[in-house]
Amino acid sequence: MDAALLLNVEGVKKTILHGGLGELPNFMTGSRVTFHFRTMKCDGERTVVDDSKRAGQPMHLIIGNMFKLEVWELLLTSMRVREVAEFWCDAIHTGVYPILSRSLRQMAEGKDPTEWHVHTCGLANMFAYHTLGYADLDELQKEPQPLLFVIELLQVEAPSEYQRETWNLSNAERMQAVPILHGEGNRLFKLGRHEEAATKYQEAIVCLRNLQAKEKPWEAPWLKLEKMINTLILNYCQCLLKRAEYYEVLEHTSDILRHHPGIVKAYYVRARAHAEVWNEAEAKADLEKVLELEPAMRKAVRRELRLLESRLEEKREEERLRCRHMLG
Repeated sequence: MDAALLLNVEGVKKTILHGGLGELPNFMTGSRVTFHFRTMKCDGERTVVDDSKRAGQPMHLIIGNMFKLEVWELLLTSMRVREVAEFWCDAIHTGVYPILSRSLRQMAEGKDPTEWHVHTCGLANMFAYHTLGYADLDELQKEPQPLLFVIELLQVEAPSEYQRETWNLSNAERMQAVPILHGEGNRLFKLGRHEEAATKYQEAIVCLRNLQAKEKPWEAPWLKLEKMINTLILNYCQCLLKRAEYYEVLEHTSDILRHHPGIVKAYYVRARAHAEVWNEAEAKADLEKVLELEPAMRKAVRRELRLLESRLEEKREEERLRCRHMLG
């Protein structure tokens, strides 16, 4: 089929390679579109840049969510389910493709799954890097050029037909999601599935941070959300302790205490992290603060102090043996 100007949009041409099924889907705002894509250069060899089938993972896009490569929403909404089409897009539409591609490749390599959700959050941060980490993408970023996209539309789901991710929820939905995520995190933690629990707590924190950003700092609604956030951060820190991420625990708990110096659990969690990295004085100071603020925790504090002293004695014994060995 001859290439034709798509919807009178400058710099885009479409060629249907395989017809789709039925009528054009209802691409309402919030719909999730699932598709495979292959990106190629417009050179003689039609050099393949990316191929979702090779990566073994189809792409998802939420209609109306300011997708990084905005032209893709336009391309997809011209298609029927199971249609395969080739789109030529001029450089005016492909300038940010290298950034999108970097996110997708990192996901395929298992480096950072959260970057698979490539909405525009953090887009500006990407430009702070001198390199994207891939030579071909660096070349495309320096010299934007027309690209070919072969797209196969697999599925279109209305907002009510799939589980929406936290960044895609309305404010009311975010608030409803928080106790569910919190409870699921607690359940997973009790089962010893600490990494999964940490993810649930993080999702809940993101929901609350988004809500808090709309409130005036230090006023009642903001403080209510802050209290909920701090509780979740401390739960997240419990997961980090199980994963031996002690310095991250110190960072999070110290940040909480800088702004809210009366939170007992923050001192207790930080004391445990200090103990793990042999900060004896700091651990004891935090445990003393726990007793000062919450005398009812005396039993727990004594247990931590005994554990700390036992571990310190073991360390001292190891050092004595090492010195003896060196002298011998």
